[in-house]
Amino acid sequence: MSWTKVLAADALSPGAREVVKVGNRKILLLNHESQLYAVDNNCPHLKLPLKSGKITESGAIVCTFHRSAFDLRTGEVQGWCAWPPGVGKVLSLVSQPKTLPVFPIRVEEGNIWVDVQEE
Repeated sequence: MSWTKVLAADALSPGAREVVKVGNRKILLLNHESQLYAVDNNCPHLKLPLKSGKITESGAIVCTFHRSAFDLRTGEVQGWCAWPPGVGKVLSLVSQPKTLPVFPIRVEEGNIWVDVQEE
């Protein structure tokens, strides 16, 4: 395990998002409903950024480009390439459903730490 200090905890207020770089990865930090999450900032479908993704009531982040949805806690696929209608089915053939990498996160001494394994 490789815990890395990435951000001051008070820099990620409720509802805030921040992308940080850890090694070769861009990690999206989210403070959603007072819970901190750390996920890969790249959608597993076409590697497009997730920073602007909508958070659903069920706690999933939805890619703004093709509307693939991933559970913030586990990274499990909740929907794969739902957009655009009709074309989404073709796009889903480009890449089979893959989970979104999620990373352990903790707050210690006023800082956010993330455990990221290098690829």
